[in-house]
Amino acid sequence: MLSSRPNRLADLFVTAPNTPLNLGQPLEPPRASYLTSAPETAASPCDSYAESSDNVSPSMQENEKRDTIAYGQESRAEPGLENPSIFRRPLFWPIAFTVVAVVVVAVVLPIYFVVIKPHNYSTNGASVGGSGSGNSTSPTGITTTGGNGSLITVADGTTFTYLNPFGGIWVDNPDDPFNNDAYPNSWTPPLNSSWTWGVDKIYGVNIGGLFVLEPFITPALWEKYPGAIDEWTLSTLMAADTASGGLQQIETHYSTFITEQDIAEIAGAGLNWIRLPIPFWAIETWDFEPFLEKVCWPYILRVLQWARKYGIRVNLDLHTIPGSQNGFNHSGKSGSINFLNGVMGLANAQRALDYIRIITEFISQPEWVDVVSVFSIVNEPMGPTIGTDQIKTFYLLAHDMIRNITGYGEGHGPYIAIHDGYIGTEAWANFLQGSDRIILDTHPYFAFFEGQSDWSPIATGTGLSAGGIWPQKACNSLSPGINTSQTAFGITIAGEFSNGYNDCGLYLTGVGGTASYGTACSLFLDSSQWNDTMKAGLHEFALASMDALQDWFFWTWKIGNSSTTNSVQSPLWSYQLGLQNGWIPTDPRTAVGTCAALGVIGPQFDGVYQAYQTGGPGAGTIVASEVTSYGQYPPTPINGLPLGAIQSLLPTYTSTSAVATLPPPTFSPSPSPSVSARNGWFDSGDTGLAPTQVQGCTYPNAWDAVSSAMPTALCPSTGGATPGTTSLLSSR
Repeated sequence: MLSSRPNRLADLFVTAPNTPLNLGQPLEPPRASYLTSAPETAASPCDSYAESSDNVSPSMQENEKRDTIAYGQESRAEPGLENPSIFRRPLFWPIAFTVVAVVVVAVVLPIYFVVIKPHNYSTNGASVGGSGSGNSTSPTGITTTGGNGSLITVADGTTFTYLNPFGGIWVDNPDDPFNNDAYPNSWTPPLNSSWTWGVDKIYGVNIGGLFVLEPFITPALWEKYPGAIDEWTLSTLMAADTASGGLQQIETHYSTFITEQDIAEIAGAGLNWIRLPIPFWAIETWDFEPFLEKVCWPYILRVLQWARKYGIRVNLDLHTIPGSQNGFNHSGKSGSINFLNGVMGLANAQRALDYIRIITEFISQPEWVDVVSVFSIVNEPMGPTIGTDQIKTFYLLAHDMIRNITGYGEGHGPYIAIHDGYIGTEAWANFLQGSDRIILDTHPYFAFFEGQSDWSPIATGTGLSAGGIWPQKACNSLSPGINTSQTAFGITIAGEFSNGYNDCGLYLTGVGGTASYGTACSLFLDSSQWNDTMKAGLHEFALASMDALQDWFFWTWKIGNSSTTNSVQSPLWSYQLGLQNGWIPTDPRTAVGTCAALGVIGPQFDGVYQAYQTGGPGAGTIVASEVTSYGQYPPTPINGLPLGAIQSLLPTYTSTSAVATLPPPTFSPSPSPSVSARNGWFDSGDTGLAPTQVQGCTYPNAWDAVSSAMPTALCPSTGGATPGTTSLLSSR
């Protein structure tokens, strides 16, 4: 573990676009606290903001609104509870003895058997209550905690009953809104206790389609606008439809698609994590992008607070990248890949790094670090197009930027999750040995990869005979790679998987992908037709997948109804629907041992990671060979350029714009004066500015520049700094 941060380095992106890259001079990334300060300039095309109040949504309840008002910089008090032992009382006082005995029988024993015994972890801070009428209350009489059977009152005044048969406790104290005492079940540590990788297991779901819209998750939005194929085109068509509310329709979706009861149900299902995909336009958009800017941020905070309330940890996933990192509709825009690829590849990477930086600054604050335990920095970059070495170089750059914000070692900021880039987990063996808390994320989908052409039946019986070939196929296909990677790389998770063993589902392969919901798919679009054998097969397939993957996030929690059928048309992908109808296990722990029971036995990871992989000794001291291989930025070559292109002429931005910051929440009623919401920025030493276009220069289309002509001259033609390549050798 490093005792101090690496030396501060100069700003990478202080150059004008099309400036030659001098390989003999250091080209530095936009790295957090070691960015060089510079005077702010006038407004830029990206319309950056600092602590803007625009992130307050009129659609939210007043007591849910989050804006930029902070409560100061004081640390939150963590009051403990003192319970003097009854055994210190003189036992020769008969009356006192009798009173104590009555108290023990009437109070202590019920609390022990209802609350303490089922829970394997100790808590501190405010006391946690039991179930039903055993809720604890604040001095003002507001219920602050409860368990199974307790009544939840939500922001609009409506109520629901919290159903959690697994011993989970919710905590919601208006005087202490950042309280982390809650836990979702008896086998998961409370948020204020350590998560032990290799021992504690992720049983998670994605909250897909909420903040990054996808046609198959919320088909009704696309059915209303037939010309839309992605969020870019949907936003464009919605904005023009002022009669229907324009882009306000998207905010209505943010407000209604996932509710507090959804998060409570996730805890009640025996799950303990959510993966929350968010778009970069939660921070800002540039003037050529049609997305709904900033509006989703208050709703993101709302989900994070709900997760805190029910003790659920969060893997925050930056799901979209400027220019698109994979060309999929869920990257924001379908089509070409313009992140680290094509003429605008480097410029888009500059923006991506800055957004990763801004999110890191927010979630590394003490109020959020125990809730947002993992930050997935780039969802599904397309490795075969961008290039393996190019992605690895970017990951090393991002790792160093993040750790120079958070510090090194356990407890300093979130774990960093990197996606395997569709090149397989084996390609990441020994990557960045000595790095600080990196997780490898893989998304194994049978629908698109493993079983694309296999239509073997799944409705074949019940029990271990259920599911036909599919349960064994899940074990054989998934388990070896996961177990091997945990030894060869380190912590490895499945950030996405599903019950979709085929590609049937309305809009599953895109709005135009009619094959995924044609005649052959009719059975798989309508779960009301499924008999017990079908459900048993899917249930066994789910158990086998969960057991093989070990630490997993199902994609996704909820699928919205089609407006034409008023039903879910991609039921294989809805955890909630499967839970309600019997093809998803009600207790995810029952998956353990499924593969062995099916006769699939292979090498198993022993649960012990190397110390540096979990922030212990050696974390942050990356081996020299990895630095030599991936420590030069920008990577060469950049793919997707015209034949004969000179990489040194690629357009870049200049770091002279005000930095956008993510505002903290406000609360109504106001909490205790000792509570600080801070200002959204963890590292006060991080004073570097943000990338923006150079005034007077013309850029290619940042989202469609793969086929663009290369610049033939510098802009501006004179002046400007001359960058070189970043060498990380000297900073270790």
